[in-house]
Amino acid sequence: MFNAPFVAIALTASIPILYWVQTRVAAIDPIVIQLLAFQPSGLILGGWWPGVVTSMFLHAGWAHALFNMTGALAFAPPVARAMKGAKGAAGFLLFYMACGVLAALGYAVLHLNQEGWLVGASGAVFGLIGAALRLLRVKEGRLRRLTDRRFLVPAAVLMVVNAATGLTGLLPGASGLQVAWEAHAAGFVAGALLIGPWLKIFGVRPTAFDSTTDLRDPSI
Repeated sequence: MFNAPFVAIALTASIPILYWVQTRVAAIDPIVIQLLAFQPSGLILGGWWPGVVTSMFLHAGWAHALFNMTGALAFAPPVARAMKGAKGAAGFLLFYMACGVLAALGYAVLHLNQEGWLVGASGAVFGLIGAALRLLRVKEGRLRRLTDRRFLVPAAVLMVVNAATGLTGLLPGASGLQVAWEAHAAGFVAGALLIGPWLKIFGVRPTAFDSTTDLRDPSI
């Protein structure tokens, strides 16, 4: 994280900045913030569909925003490094948003009758975590297999902790709020699955194995 690509730093910095803007807008007209949030029941009742995108740029409080900022700072760099150049930066941001959208939709499918509002970048950040676990300590342009124990074990531990904190509500800054742990899980799965095809489009190609064109036995 201390040598993070610019796009990862920019994404991290955007979280508290956007929340500060949110607090200023809410002080003027709180209805605007509600319009930008996502309501799961809207999938069947109709409503503000763009909220599935805009909700990831809102937060329920400073603790919520800082929690997601910390997660982004830790896990965005390895994903951003795998997508270099201007095309890669665009691909990284699209990946982040795709994970956020799928996280919100995954949560909504399980809570179609919920009329409450979903906000936060947690689903997108968990998407970065899922992708990062497949990228850490592997050669540039390559991914760890989904069946690799080095991916499965930390993924399982993370999901257990995620479910436990969500069901108990024992999460810093979440007092009085419902933690959408299902959205976190959906975002994580989305990130772990999408990073493969995403790197084929935006990523760095694996370095070919260097070999000589002369395949004869070496002379003694």
